[in-house]
Amino acid sequence: MMVNLFFFMMIIIFIISRFINVGLSSSLEHDSHLLKRGVVQQKYLEITRPLPFANLTPSCTLPILTHDFGNTMGLPPISVDYTPPEKCCWKHVALQFNASCKGVHEYDRIAAVWLDGVDLFRTSTPEPTVNGVFWTVTKDVTRYSSLLVKENISLSVMLENLVDDVYTGVYHVNVTFLYYDIDDMGVPLSSRSNRKLRLVDDVFVDNRIRGDKQAAAADLIMPISGNGGEGFWFRIQSDSELHGKSVIIPKNTYKAVMEICVSFHGYDEFWYSNPPDSYIRTNNLTSQRGHGAYREVLLNIDENLVGSVVPFPVIYPGGINPLYWDPVVSIGAFDHPSYDIELTPFLGVLLDGKSHFLWFKVVDCLPFWLVDANLHLWVDKQYTGSDCQVQAKIIDSGTPDLEMERSSEFEGLDGSCEVEMKRKSQYRGWVKSSAGNLTTTVSRQLKFKNKIKFHDKGNEKKVKQKVKEKIEISVESERGIKISHTRLKRKYPLTITTKTTKSSKEDDGTISMLSELENELSEKRKWSEGDSGSCSSSLKNGQKCKGRMNVQDNVVVQGEATTEQSYSYNGEASSYSREITAANGRLINDTANYFNLASFSTM
Repeated sequence: MMVNLFFFMMIIIFIISRFINVGLSSSLEHDSHLLKRGVVQQKYLEITRPLPFANLTPSCTLPILTHDFGNTMGLPPISVDYTPPEKCCWKHVALQFNASCKGVHEYDRIAAVWLDGVDLFRTSTPEPTVNGVFWTVTKDVTRYSSLLVKENISLSVMLENLVDDVYTGVYHVNVTFLYYDIDDMGVPLSSRSNRKLRLVDDVFVDNRIRGDKQAAAADLIMPISGNGGEGFWFRIQSDSELHGKSVIIPKNTYKAVMEICVSFHGYDEFWYSNPPDSYIRTNNLTSQRGHGAYREVLLNIDENLVGSVVPFPVIYPGGINPLYWDPVVSIGAFDHPSYDIELTPFLGVLLDGKSHFLWFKVVDCLPFWLVDANLHLWVDKQYTGSDCQVQAKIIDSGTPDLEMERSSEFEGLDGSCEVEMKRKSQYRGWVKSSAGNLTTTVSRQLKFKNKIKFHDKGNEKKVKQKVKEKIEISVESERGIKISHTRLKRKYPLTITTKTTKSSKEDDGTISMLSELENELSEKRKWSEGDSGSCSSSLKNGQKCKGRMNVQDNVVVQGEATTEQSYSYNGEASSYSREITAANGRLINDTANYFNLASFSTM
């Protein structure tokens, strides 16, 4: 017991120094005695809006995997055969991930679900307690329908876990597919239009963007991933590493979208709080968490940069202050976001019948990042013969404009550092298929700014980061008639403040850590078809956290934390809002409002 207690307190000391003087730990675990718990298991949850068909009875259910993830560190994923249910009609599919764990001294873990090598779902686990924890995540996976109809393919689940005399938590996992045969009842879009709404990818969108083919899921999904020995993700250790896959796409492809899946770990788990290497060297620190606070995942086709991602700063359930995330976890912790990059303008390169290398790198990264991708392809089924090939050409593929500024000013352990980046790009290309000759233009503006300040001999640290992105995708006919236009704006503001103080009492030895966190994901989308009006949606999901821990003689004598979250989604067919407050491991306020214009029925 004393060994376990000593180990636990060492982690707490590490976490204090990590955010103040850049220590070594990657996450902090907490014992159940820090918070009052009942005799029943604690349910953990991530706040998001419910699936529109969540209250309907599935037409079919497929429990596909049940497994206990014990000492799985270094082992390959667990794989089972997948075949869709027989005699089952469906239009939408949800993946349900159920898990539970009971144990002591266990870190949060990263996990993923792949189908035929395609990344369907990435998640992290809460830190278990003696009394146990459990949680359920349900994700709409309808966009992967072209895979879900296949027979005799492999579903793989990875959850690297360590079990020994210190770490005792075993994760019990169940994966189930829920199939829904939904009749989408018509809903008026607005008083000025009699168009109808259609459920696609868990949001309501207009009937067609560039025709029915564009609204439907991709006809083919190609995994850009590893061989599966250590998971299908690429494990990237430094920014000098290039990871990817050579592919030849069908000659009748008329649309392509790359979906990037990414998570960050080890020395880069909190990359947004990393100081420059000069700060570490000057102060003779032993930390390896450096390289500054800028990271960006670059996507390339052969030698050409075609897109990039600055990922949302997902904080794992043991991160910064683990008392924050009980029982409400951080934004994206249970369902990591993925990022779409429109590649249709580059079909002029990809449709030459040759192999092309699609690869990634992570700028300035430290060990380690887990990155893979899904290449979604739409094919023209009217062009199926050997002589029937979709034609395409790049019109504008200039190198994106990049501005980068770094500055720092330190005196000992105090001072500040700042990095600011601006990226601007525009790509255009036409594709001639049975739908005609259509030109796709993708414009993007990305702004990134991060500033870190140290005070009081490094005992106080403040991280402030802003990420803003604007993407516009327009499609025009050969005659210059606008077919569709999509605009996405998103922001990721993040603020973290930590302060460590020692007791004023002589020989008391108490260390107190105070921390505050504000994290937000904000998105606005607007899309239109021709001159018949537009649709829009908005999402604002923010968390505010405060907490403190007192440590005396390697014993946690007191700790408390509160988390407030505000979630608001507004769309053409539905709106959902939820306000929630958690304090010291209990929900003390939870109010939700859900307004749905649409009605559904199962066939």
